[in-house]
Amino acid sequence: MPFPSDIQLRQAVRTLEAGGVVAYPTEAVWGLGCDPFDRAAVLRLLDIKQRPMHKGLIVIAADVAQVLPWLGGLTVSQCRRVIESWPGPNTWVVPVGHDFPEWVRGDHASVAIRVSAHTGVQALCRRYGGPLVSTSANRTGLPPARTPLQVQCGLRGQVDYLLPGRLGGQTKPTLIRDALTGQVLRPS
Repeated sequence: MPFPSDIQLRQAVRTLEAGGVVAYPTEAVWGLGCDPFDRAAVLRLLDIKQRPMHKGLIVIAADVAQVLPWLGGLTVSQCRRVIESWPGPNTWVVPVGHDFPEWVRGDHASVAIRVSAHTGVQALCRRYGGPLVSTSANRTGLPPARTPLQVQCGLRGQVDYLLPGRLGGQTKPTLIRDALTGQVLRPS
């Protein structure tokens, strides 16, 4: 898969730093992302998607170091199971405190996190210097975008920057599991 150019990554980072919403290819579908700690950016992303805040969002990262602080509520064996599944198409719901932004965790005392194996996602998170919110680039209830054209048409130009690249080759969204119990919450 083509790697985003340095110029493209710089533009995506500038957009994120300005509170913008970026579309980018992920493992299976195009995603929408923003800074998880920028309340206004996340609320705008939710508005674009027409997704209620109470459902919560996924946070993606380039490597374990970017999400390690959020694994503190797990036992050593739970933490090992999660870390050994990354990078890859494995999203884990981990417990977090109420100090974690409610606009990301929704009505939950947990957040869904993934360390992506997609080289473009990794490059974006590394260049940005931290994890990003990640949700499919579509309006809630509609099929996820699988091409840049579907992103542009489906979201009617509301995305601030579209990072070029290709999908990672998966045909289904990532597996989501509860890190405390191992229970599958969304099959892949």
